[in-house]
Amino acid sequence: MITFPVLNVKLVDINKIVANDYNPNSIANPEYKLLIHSIEEDGYTQPIVCYYDVDTDTYIIVDGFHRYRCAKEVFKLLEIPVVVIDKPLRERMASTIRHNRSRGKHQIEPMVGIVTSLFKKGWNDIEIGKHLGMDADEVLRLKQASGLPELFKDKEYSKSWE
Repeated sequence: MITFPVLNVKLVDINKIVANDYNPNSIANPEYKLLIHSIEEDGYTQPIVCYYDVDTDTYIIVDGFHRYRCAKEVFKLLEIPVVVIDKPLRERMASTIRHNRSRGKHQIEPMVGIVTSLFKKGWNDIEIGKHLGMDADEVLRLKQASGLPELFKDKEYSKSWE
C-alpha cells in the first residue's frame, strides 16, 4: 500500500529541526549555490522529510538536510515545510539512503558505516540490499571495506576469486 505523507505538510519551527547523525550525503559548493538559486526562484517545492521524536520534541531530518541548511543559514527562515514519517531508526536510515541514491549522490565511507550499523541492528545482507537498493556484491564490498571481522562470521571463505 502506498501512503502519501506529502499530503500532510506542515510548517515547523526551524529550531525544533535537527540533523540525523548518519547521513552520508554531501553537496559540492556549485550544487549548493544552485540549490540556493533554485529556492530563490521556485521557493520550497519539496518539504523536509522528518521523524518526530516525542521525547525530545524535535524533528530529526530523514531527507532534505541541505534544504534545511539553506533555510536556516541563508534565508534565516523561522519555519520550514516538513512532512513526518513514523519509522524506527533502521528504517529511517534506509529511507535516507534511498532518497540519496535515487538522486545519484552518496559517499562510500559513510555508506560503509550505514551498512555496518544496519547489520549490527539485525538486518542481514538480503534485507540491507533490498532496503538500500544494492545488489549482493555491493553489500559485500561495503562490508569488506569496513574491515570488521564480525560482519563475515557466517561467511564461507574461498581461497580464490571467481
